[in-house]
Amino acid sequence: MGASDPEVAPWARGGAAGMAGAGAGAGARGGAAAGVEARARDPPPAHRAHPRHPRPAAQPSARRMDGGSGGLGSGDNAPTTEALFVALGAGVTALSHPLLYVKLLIQGNAIGLPEMGALDLMATTDLVGHEPMPPTLGTNVLGRKVLYLPSFFTYAKYIVQVDGKIGLFRGLSPRLMSNALSTVTRGSMKKVFPPDEIEQVSNKDDMKTSLKKVVKETSYEMMMQCVSRMLAHPLHVISMRCMVQFVGREAKYSGVLSSIGKIFKEEGLLGFFVGLIPHLLGDVVFLWGCNLLAHFINAYLVDDSFSQALAIRSYTKFVMGIAVSMLTYPFLLVGDLMAVNNCGLQAGLPPYSPVFKSWIHCWKYLSVQGQLFRGSSLLFRRVSSGSCFALE
Repeated sequence: MGASDPEVAPWARGGAAGMAGAGAGAGARGGAAAGVEARARDPPPAHRAHPRHPRPAAQPSARRMDGGSGGLGSGDNAPTTEALFVALGAGVTALSHPLLYVKLLIQGNAIGLPEMGALDLMATTDLVGHEPMPPTLGTNVLGRKVLYLPSFFTYAKYIVQVDGKIGLFRGLSPRLMSNALSTVTRGSMKKVFPPDEIEQVSNKDDMKTSLKKVVKETSYEMMMQCVSRMLAHPLHVISMRCMVQFVGREAKYSGVLSSIGKIFKEEGLLGFFVGLIPHLLGDVVFLWGCNLLAHFINAYLVDDSFSQALAIRSYTKFVMGIAVSMLTYPFLLVGDLMAVNNCGLQAGLPPYSPVFKSWIHCWKYLSVQGQLFRGSSLLFRRVSSGSCFALE
């Protein structure tokens, strides 16, 4: 499930920003060198002042050309650019939706019903969900025999058998709306609070100065991510509940407007924000962990004398983003499980899931079972040794 929806994944944004920053720095240095060479070749001012060859107007700086919004293009083209990002995001969301849908069902271990032949290991009512198909016996990298649960492709094939190919896109509409709202929110915040004063870290900065810049940049990104997450989270909750209806073959959440009415009537305003806290904590930990790790690696481990130092630095944040996202995965898992817990759907009630008092209760329960990383792998899913622990 998506961390991050509202969300292009933060590590993807960080990596792109890092590469863009490196390219911009190289271009600026190249432009400066070209300017020096051009001035050396230019004749004195008296010879250049000719009415037939007027001096070209000064070009605005690169920062001003982007309209101060952090986006592509000039200020006049900002709406077009924002619409393009929304359209591209919608396309990526639609293509990746089956992956997220299957991942959500795997996270809850709740794709099947008890009468479908779930194995005895998973059949107790104090477990989170049931598996529709028995695991298969295989070997790990050490040659030991282990039980593997069905992979992404097996689950996707099962969904197609039950609901057809269109069934893989259950819950897509609120996801598209959530991502579009997040993109528009971030763009609007950049216009209201432009990051003009945030300077890029350069090789000339000492460690103290560069660290201050990283902290300032991360604080700005954290503010935008938290605000966009809070505004888009109600749609994320609706999307999650639409998808888990597959388990009980329910139709309680059929449209965005009707779903808003049901949640407000049954759970009040707070019902739209269940699972928000672990998502926010995951975003904050991810952003600070990724940016600080990338900064210290670039500062201490990448030597400027190395010929590929610039290229390595541009990819460091991207690689750190992947690593840190794996460590913060439990926040995503707990947040998504809380979004569907005790909401009136079978997937969020016993025997598929205990009723959790809070997200901390959910975290402790998954930790006892050794399933805080359940669903992080869609291809090689081993049966957890702690699957039979009961809820305390």
